[in-house]
Amino acid sequence: MVLSDLLTKPAHSIINQSFDSRLRLDMRNPINGDGFGVGYYVSTSDGRDSNDPCVFKAITPAWNNVNLNNLSRCTQSKLVFAHVRALTQGVLSESNCHPFFYGKIMFMHNGGVSGFNNIKKQLITHIDNQFFMLIQGSTDSECCFALFLDTLYRMGYNPSDSTVKFSHKILRTALLKTIAILKDYQLSFTTEPSLLNFAVTDGESVVVSRYVSLKTDEAASLYFSTGSKFFEYEPGHFKMERLNRSQNVVFILSEPLTFERGDWITVPTNTILTITKSNTVLMHPIKDEFYDLNIERSSGLAMSKGLIGGVPIKTDDPHISMSNIDSDLDSSVPPLAREGRTTLPVN
Repeated sequence: MVLSDLLTKPAHSIINQSFDSRLRLDMRNPINGDGFGVGYYVSTSDGRDSNDPCVFKAITPAWNNVNLNNLSRCTQSKLVFAHVRALTQGVLSESNCHPFFYGKIMFMHNGGVSGFNNIKKQLITHIDNQFFMLIQGSTDSECCFALFLDTLYRMGYNPSDSTVKFSHKILRTALLKTIAILKDYQLSFTTEPSLLNFAVTDGESVVVSRYVSLKTDEAASLYFSTGSKFFEYEPGHFKMERLNRSQNVVFILSEPLTFERGDWITVPTNTILTITKSNTVLMHPIKDEFYDLNIERSSGLAMSKGLIGGVPIKTDDPHISMSNIDSDLDSSVPPLAREGRTTLPVN
């Protein structure tokens, strides 16, 4: 697809979300203006898919970058990662913007590692020097990426070797191990939960986590949508077309991209989502001490950090407020119901 159909043209594109996020229930910080990044894979001149991603980052607000607009309207790719940043860890610099990449692997993070300053030294000691030396910025997210690369290496898959094939199972296993390591280090210093929504790809498969190291709360929001075609039915308004059971298009986003409520499925908290190279979508629960289907989770933690978003309502009124929006995140709807689940009976 053309990058602009994801980044700039939709009325609720990721760029518009960065400065007009009326869907985030924490309105104290509705702007993600601390830089952005977009990474994508392109085909070579002989028609083969390139192994190495193209990555463009800048510290300017995404909505005010002319180069991004010019790039996105004339660039096509089968696999795109995009991220807008609200500064939590580290300073404003391109080295701190996502996605991070090494070889053919790209990585993004939404959330935060609790007590990161306390466990940073332990993480650095754990990570092999070849991957520690890749860290250029000062964010917890980039350190998590180095830990993921180190985990792959310890599993017997050298991420610096371009000939190595990573299956979706390998990427998923490595990401689960990365989350487990971070959780164990975090719990050694604090019980304050970490929010670990990670996204990783090798250019073929994509693995994304929705995770919080707490049994009683939801993680940062995450949605996915599949269909046969994503098209613009009127200027600025897109929807997912489903002519058959084919999944030619798969989106995973923190906030829905379209106004069509039926387009989007909420990924349950503490779940890992996988897109295989054939576009099959798989969901697996992350079963650790924080996994429990019988507990109804609160959205308070993620809401307090501005990390909960809902399906937008189509409106021409630029002054509409959150209180007017009939969001699927209405507080009267139980959290499990918002995720399409019900509380299981306890035997």
